Amino acid sequence: MEHALTFPAKARPFPRGQVIFALIRRDLLITRSYRLAFVMDIVFAFLNLAVFFYSSRTVRNAPTVDLHDAPTYFAFATIGIALTTVIETASVGLGRKMREEQLTGTLEALLTQPITIVEVAFGIAGFPFLFATVRALLYLAIAWVWAGIGLGSASAVGFFVVLLMAAGAFFGLGILLGAVVLVVKRGDMLVGMLLFGMGFVSGGLYPVDVLPGWMQAIGRVVPTRFAFDGIRSAIFNGHGWGDDALLLLAFAVCGIPLAIWLFREALLYTRRHGTLGQY
Repeated sequence: MEHALTFPAKARPFPRGQVIFALIRRDLLITRSYRLAFVMDIVFAFLNLAVFFYSSRTVRNAPTVDLHDAPTYFAFATIGIALTTVIETASVGLGRKMREEQLTGTLEALLTQPITIVEVAFGIAGFPFLFATVRALLYLAIAWVWAGIGLGSASAVGFFVVLLMAAGAFFGLGILLGAVVLVVKRGDMLVGMLLFGMGFVSGGLYPVDVLPGWMQAIGRVVPTRFAFDGIRSAIFNGHGWGDDALLLLAFAVCGIPLAIWLFREALLYTRRHGTLGQY
């Protein structure tokens, strides 16, 4: 028998915060029950940074390249690692959560509740994004305490504004991936490869100047470039991040509504074909 998929008869002007918070709290309680995961995240953060710290010591006498005002290559790479964590989660998090909901059999039950598409998208992806943000701050804290990267000129406002705009810009891609997962059941690997390529050519872990010319041309126009440049400007300069934040906001404003519409169409498609619970 086909399960009912209900949507509110009248669209709500704004998503209900209490519904989104309830979904985020649910995922927090589930994750908290696996306490070892928190410890492993801290260990992984330390090991990940250690690799780039000692790598930076081997190339510190290399010819000067544009590190976007970062004092050292390690400081440059730390920002890339931290921001990549947030971008990846904002983009792939919803798709992964949709797969988990399908595998555990809770997706159909959730979507038969009086809940809007926007609330589903933001609620399911909310906790992974917040957790990724905490991890990014943890990366910076470890690098600041252990390696002493300079944060004296940092703009906290600029950091969080660019971080929020970057999350919004790539959240639309995450919602789109959620739609792909509903229809074709897999797709997170494809988006993961796309994000890796975008991060590679736009200065995530290596300065754009060291890449071949054709890669530099691509790297200067992909949205990840504005996220990396904006965060580094906020951290190492304290200014110059405004234009990058506005461009990321434009990506978010254009991408999220389109992605939400496609997500709704994907849900309706699975309802018509009775494939919502298939994985």
